Amino acid sequence: MTLPEISTPSTGVDLLMGVRNGAAFLPGQLESIASQTFSNWRVVFSDDGSTDGTRSILDQFLQEHPGKVIVREGPQQGFSANFMQLIRDLPGTPGHVGFADQDDIWMTDKLSRGITALDDGDEGPKLYAARSFYWQPAMDQRQPSPPILKPCCFRNALIENVASGNTILLNPAAARLAREAARRTDRVFAHDWWLYLLVSGAGGRIIFDNGPPCLLYRQHGGNVIGAGNSLPQQVRRKLAVLRGAFSDRLQSNIKALDEVRDLLTDENRRILDDFAEARTASMLPRLVGLRRIRPYRQSLLGNIGFWGAASLGRI
Repeated sequence: MTLPEISTPSTGVDLLMGVRNGAAFLPGQLESIASQTFSNWRVVFSDDGSTDGTRSILDQFLQEHPGKVIVREGPQQGFSANFMQLIRDLPGTPGHVGFADQDDIWMTDKLSRGITALDDGDEGPKLYAARSFYWQPAMDQRQPSPPILKPCCFRNALIENVASGNTILLNPAAARLAREAARRTDRVFAHDWWLYLLVSGAGGRIIFDNGPPCLLYRQHGGNVIGAGNSLPQQVRRKLAVLRGAFSDRLQSNIKALDEVRDLLTDENRRILDDFAEARTASMLPRLVGLRRIRPYRQSLLGNIGFWGAASLGRI
């Protein structure tokens, strides 16, 4: 089905939200969006086959905010495919674009901080991301995510995603880049990691806001990814790496980038090719090749974990 194209004012922001059975959490998130100090927003929802009261909540929100809400049907192929379809359906001249999850609570200045950071006079592709509170709502426990102290660039994006989707904002140039790339890309592991790779790989700027956390990132049993900071979660994550989950994600990212390699800079195409070659080499050439590329994570433990996985051939 061909959807009608809806233009977005360059000074406004389209918020893309994939939803599925979110009735228990949506009211709080929608209230926090409606309370933003930056009021020139529109929300485009993609309902991925909800069977609870999600649709009635969205219909009510549409009635309360006429002209600022669009509800579409999702592809029902998982959360990442749902967001990728939203990106593909962006208008030909998008303005700023943001992403929202159905179960968070935003601080009232979230959008204004992001838009201000993006509107610095540079019209090249830019991606903004920020810190969050990992939130346990039962006791209102809030743990701030760590600051990002190393440069956010393609070498970091190759092996780590620091741009959590619920904090991401794109300027118009990055939105156009993402729309073009999404229309040429099949599947990705996670839309936010793909966006970080794409914008940095294409030579765009990554702006990470180390100021106060911009939202409450609700932690619950239904999180698709979640923070994963507890000891049992960390153990499960390490076991998943040994079983090849991390390697599968890297391979999925490489395949997606190969589909749009002409959008990458010459240097980052070389880095991507060298990284792909090093991953499949025997142990010593693998480590030498990776050392030459110099991929890195933001934390010391993260880097130790990566090189440990690389030594075992689990990347």
